[in-house]
Amino acid sequence: MRDKARRFAIKAHGSQKYGAKPYSVHLDAVACIVESFGVQAQVIAFLHDVVEDTDTTVPEIAAVFGLFVAQCVQILTDEPGGSRAIRKRASHQKMAKVTGELTLALVVKAADRLANMRACIKDADERRISMYHLEYAMFRQCVYREKLCDDIWAQLDSIYVI
Repeated sequence: MRDKARRFAIKAHGSQKYGAKPYSVHLDAVACIVESFGVQAQVIAFLHDVVEDTDTTVPEIAAVFGLFVAQCVQILTDEPGGSRAIRKRASHQKMAKVTGELTLALVVKAADRLANMRACIKDADERRISMYHLEYAMFRQCVYREKLCDDIWAQLDSIYVI
């Protein structure tokens, strides 16, 4: 299932880039971070951007990977809005309401942010680093759950120095 999700995501993202690299580099990084959370977490990690960034729909994800994975991908998909600030505010508010087994999506979200920050630091992308720093307090307030993925949060907190 993990490899199927990776192939599906790479095909869906097509020639899309993550900076100057193939998009698969980002997807692999997120999946690697959540590896200890199991195959389902890795499947969600590979698919976390397909609805937001491609023509793929949540029903397509459900048909191929099941309802639970589709629900998690929906949680991870930014809400619509005219600006990044509006989209992120609505998306973070959506994530703040997540409970139960769907909190696996929040593990993937934290891993996605950690992968993004690692890439920004490696590439010395000060613009994106600054953007993520400005968003971090709200992001953490809405996505963090005690004892859910404390190692990921410890790494994020050390980057953001809260």
